[in-house]
Amino acid sequence: MLRTVLAAMSGAALLVGAAASSYSQTPAAPGTASASGRAGVNVGSLTCNVSGGVGFVFGSSKELSCLFNRTDGVAERYTGTIRKFGVDIGFTKEAQVVWLVFAPGSIASGSLQGAYAGATAGGSVGVGAAANVLVGGSNKQITLQPVSVEGSVGLNVAVGIGEIELKYVPKK
Repeated sequence: MLRTVLAAMSGAALLVGAAASSYSQTPAAPGTASASGRAGVNVGSLTCNVSGGVGFVFGSSKELSCLFNRTDGVAERYTGTIRKFGVDIGFTKEAQVVWLVFAPGSIASGSLQGAYAGATAGGSVGVGAAANVLVGGSNKQITLQPVSVEGSVGLNVAVGIGEIELKYVPKK
């Protein structure tokens, strides 16, 4: 049984490694297409702390605590959940993910609130790597392009569909 699981994880890790290495994490210049092929301008960066957890064969769900640093200097807080549907086996400790945020133009406060989806490929043995471009938010016009994943430590293989739900936390 253990040999079968290890063989499956090794095969998935090779697949994930090939997919992740073919993905370019070079940020798009303002006014050009992002990695998703959508045109837009960089309106800031979204930094999220992702809770650790255990992945299961059918998927996983982890809590997010995020800070959106707009290019105009304003910071906005978001909370949310990140989900993976598909093969997701293993465990990871908490991590920090940074996305560049692209939109058709300037955006209002709270505009990142909403659901985002995209295909995912990632893996970690020790320190991990992943590729995931997500589209969603206000009128499905926001693109999140990953630029950094730090602190993802553990043994995890994940291939599937990724989804994030963000909720705006207004200033009090």
